[in-house]
Order: sequence, then structure tokens, then C-alpha cells
Amino acid sequence: MNNLQKNIQNYMDYCRNQKRLDKKTLKAYQIDLTQFQARIPCSEVQEISSDMLEAFIRNLHQQYKPKTVKRKIASVKALFHYFEYKDLIDRNPFNKIQVRFREPAILPRTIPLHTIETLLSALYRQLEETHSCYQRKNVLRDIAVTEVLFATGMRISELCSLKSHDVNLDDGNILIYGKGSKERHIQIENKDVIDAMKTYHEAFAESIRKCGHFFATQNGRALSDQSVRRMLNKYTAIASIDMHITPHMFRHTFATSLLEEDVDIRYIQEMLGHSSIHITEIYTHVSTSKQRDILATKHPRKNFRL
Repeated sequence: MNNLQKNIQNYMDYCRNQKRLDKKTLKAYQIDLTQFQARIPCSEVQEISSDMLEAFIRNLHQQYKPKTVKRKIASVKALFHYFEYKDLIDRNPFNKIQVRFREPAILPRTIPLHTIETLLSALYRQLEETHSCYQRKNVLRDIAVTEVLFATGMRISELCSLKSHDVNLDDGNILIYGKGSKERHIQIENKDVIDAMKTYHEAFAESIRKCGHFFATQNGRALSDQSVRRMLNKYTAIASIDMHITPHMFRHTFATSLLEEDVDIRYIQEMLGHSSIHITEIYTHVSTSKQRDILATKHPRKNFRL
């Protein structure tokens, strides 16, 4: 193991044991820094120059989208801040580099509300038509998952990591652990959603007790995000929906729908668990139906008599 590899490993241990970063962040750091180590023509930390870093960044721009490049650069920057902290380098070569590039605005993809209604109808219809106990239990869970995604706007990772004690079905309160282990509560007020969760919970009581997660498989394991994706693909096909629906699109639809109903954006920020209002503001660009309504009813041109 060369000098750079060893110090990257030390940094990963530092992130894991002292900074207490979550597993997904650690995995992203490991991927980015392993790639960095492989592409830098130098094995000594002290010999890495600004020119080498600039060449590395140019290469990233040629291969990846701006958002990915930004993340990979941030990972390497954090590594060099650690090198400074540990006095492994006299000067940080990043100090001479200005990395500025414009990210294209990629608007969140939402699901039309009538499409969600069609999807849910297909799920409930499947429940009525299924015959075996095994299939019925799976459909009950699929309904609960879909209802909760739309009712709360939570991330798929948050849904799959929900513990049984995080969900209070008596008052409809859910405790969510978001990014950076930040906690937030969200309330479910729709009776149909609560009923779907209760029916599922009753059917899966033993599996939930076994794994400790609220959403479980019939084998007593925590439900995975891939299982949810496969489930959505299955029911969009059954419902003849000509659209690829992902779990995260429910989050975008949740936020956009509330915004179009004139809910204050700061409430939406709190419900989504965004650290900054600027992240939530992207949904202001998505509310096209609200924009149409405003321009159709509020614009003074409608009062002209020519």
C-alpha cells in the first residue's frame, strides 16, 4: 500500500469513527477517492500539485455530468482538508484552484395526479382479485408503501429504514430520520392511508417484530428500495401506465401538489426535511398548472374589450 492509499484509508477510518458519517456517504467517498487515487500520477501525498488536480478535474468533466463532477470534487477537497488538519501537507494545492461551473437546472419529474389515482386503483383492485394468502399479504404491503410515499413525500431510503417504533398508528405520527441523522415528524391525516397502514401492520405483525422495521418482507427482513422499485414497475404495467415511475417522483409530486395548493414553501421545506429553503425552491419552477391558473384568472389582459 503506497503513501496516498494509506492516507486515504486513514481518512475513511476518520470519517467512519470520528465524523460518524452514514453508510451511503462513506460509500460515495470510497468510490470517489479510490477513483482519485487511481488517476493521480503520484503516490506521495506531499507531491500532489495543483496541475495534477486540474488535469484530474478536466478528466471528470469529460466523463460525468456537472452534478457528479461537483460531488467528486467535494470528496477530494474534503480529503485535502483532512491532510491539512493532520499536517500531512504544507500547502493545500486546492487553494490555487478555482472550480466554477454552471449546473444545468434539471427540474424534478412529477407524476400526474390522475396517474397516481390510476396506480392506486390498480393496487386496490389487485387486492380484491387475489386469492392466495401469500399474494394478499404482499398486495397489502404494496398498497401501504405506495400510500405512504404519496402521503408523506419521504425519501425511499427513509421509508425502508423506518423502525416499527417510529410509526404511531393511533395518532398517525411518523418519526423520520433524514440525511445527516436529522429527525423530523410528519403527520398522516388521511383515514384511507391510516387504514391501509393498519391493515398491513396487522398482516405483517410477526415479520415486523422479527426485523424491527415497519416495512418488511414475509421472510422477516427489512424491505429494500429495489423491492419497492420492482413493485412500482409491476403495478404501472398492470395499470397500463405508459410512464416510468420511481419512488422519488412521489416526493416531487408531494411537494409540487402542496405548492400548487398555496401551502407556504417553508412548511413544505420542513415536511421534506430540506436543510435549506433554496433546495425546496426548485419546486416553484415545476408548478405549471398553478402558473396557468394564475395567468388565466389574474392577468389584466382578460379584462380588455377590443
